[in-house]
Amino acid sequence: MFVLYETPMGYAIFKLLDENKLKEVDNLYLEFETPEKANKIVKLKHFEKFDDTTQALSAATAAVEGKLSKTLKKTLKNLVDDEVQNKLLVADAKLGNAIKEKLSLQCISNSSVQELMRCIRSQSENLLTGLKKEMTAMALGLAHSLSRYKLKYSPDKIDTMIVQAQCLLDDLDKELNNYIMRAREWYGWHFPELGKILTDNIAFIRTIKLVGTRDNMAATDLSDILADEVEQKVKEAAEISMGTEISEEDIINIQNLCDEILSINEYRTHLYDYLKTRMMAMAPNLTVLVGETIGARLIAHSGSLVNLAKHPASTLQILGAEKALFRALKTKKDTPKYGIIFHASMVGSASTKNKGRISRSLAAKASLATRVDAFGEDASVELGIEHRAKLEQRLRLLEEGNLHRLSGTGKAKAKLEKYHSKSEVKVWKAPEDSTLPTPKKRKHSESDVKPKLIEEIEVKQEYEEGESSTTVTKKKKKKKNKESADESVLDVSIKSEPMEEEVKSEKKKKKKHSNIEEPPKEDVEVKEEPEDEDDSVPKSEKKKKKKKKVKEESDD
Repeated sequence: MFVLYETPMGYAIFKLLDENKLKEVDNLYLEFETPEKANKIVKLKHFEKFDDTTQALSAATAAVEGKLSKTLKKTLKNLVDDEVQNKLLVADAKLGNAIKEKLSLQCISNSSVQELMRCIRSQSENLLTGLKKEMTAMALGLAHSLSRYKLKYSPDKIDTMIVQAQCLLDDLDKELNNYIMRAREWYGWHFPELGKILTDNIAFIRTIKLVGTRDNMAATDLSDILADEVEQKVKEAAEISMGTEISEEDIINIQNLCDEILSINEYRTHLYDYLKTRMMAMAPNLTVLVGETIGARLIAHSGSLVNLAKHPASTLQILGAEKALFRALKTKKDTPKYGIIFHASMVGSASTKNKGRISRSLAAKASLATRVDAFGEDASVELGIEHRAKLEQRLRLLEEGNLHRLSGTGKAKAKLEKYHSKSEVKVWKAPEDSTLPTPKKRKHSESDVKPKLIEEIEVKQEYEEGESSTTVTKKKKKKKNKESADESVLDVSIKSEPMEEEVKSEKKKKKKHSNIEEPPKEDVEVKEEPEDEDDSVPKSEKKKKKKKKVKEESDD
């Protein structure tokens, strides 16, 4: 059984003398305490030395990727020819699989083998005699070469170019603004009206570069730079300008500054095109969602595309607003709703009240797109286009104030309908607010009472008239039994009673008219019998007084 041990100088192949030691893994380190004990367990069979650092680097990179290098393949072929039946102990399982496929050699890689490798590494200087100085120098050179190779060719570090390009682009924007402000202020002493007419900075700089002093404005053709109307305004303003005169040397220095501004602007255009192509190659879905500049700023702020993919959507939403976040947490106020993502075109097109909602949705979709770009195998833009269409539809619904959505089925899509709010006006019912004891019968409200028909009212009045006539006849009989004194007195009383009945009938007629004209009131059913009984007492007393007066007159 052989053991493959990899060193910076080459490949060492040991022969395991006692295979039973692998079964006692816990006490294996005791067998490697001294070089003598270690030589009793393993013995150096063959050592294949690297020719130079380039060969060592290729072997190291192959071992890292789990591949079989040419040097190792030749070494194992020479070793396996004689003793095919032996097994090979390997530290890396991927490398063992590659050896098994290429050379059909049985490889073993487990925890026992890992422990044996650690023990051999502890006594490597004694087991590989005479290679200590060369081993140290070779290890240092291989470490530097391997580090340079990883930094140069690692796919995780390609986004470094995007980070640097975006930072340079921001610096160029700042420098351009400073230079243009300086040029406007400098040339404004000579021709102040030109700065108000030309708002475009590049057109302003090109005009200065072409014309020079304002005296040459009338004779210069500016049709390539300005529109006809604007050119006419500039020439008219040059004739009546209130600016001071400047020398030829001054205008030369101003034109040199204009040359610098134009060259920086041209380089910025090329840099932006480079950044755009790199972003479409590295993060196409993120670029479709938020744009090249915002996507590059997010990557630059987080450090790399992989680091940005590890952030959740809530963190991506407020990237760039860390200072405002911690200030809000410290003062216990509302936290910010957006950071760098605020400058995205979709958030900018939303209204003020919907910016927070659309930024949250955009951050969620951008987080998904970033993970697909960072860890996905297929570099397609389908996911970004689909998410952007959904976000635009959601923004349209938010702007319309239309959040009511019916869920669709498997066959039919969800229907979008407008929501109309129904305003209900409730009227305060004063009778319900009363604290007085209520009668047994429930009082109907004005809306519940149905209007009575005229026929029902007439039937009720006839019934009341019948009852009133019966009460009058009863009273007449009582009066006749009591009054037996004089016939004259009876005649007077009988005459007086019809008079009163006529008055009552007239009152009832008035009541009929009033009941027909007036709307029905709340409490319609009212008992009138107790009222008649109460009214009968005072009426009889009045009649007795009248009879007494009539008797006194008759006596006289």
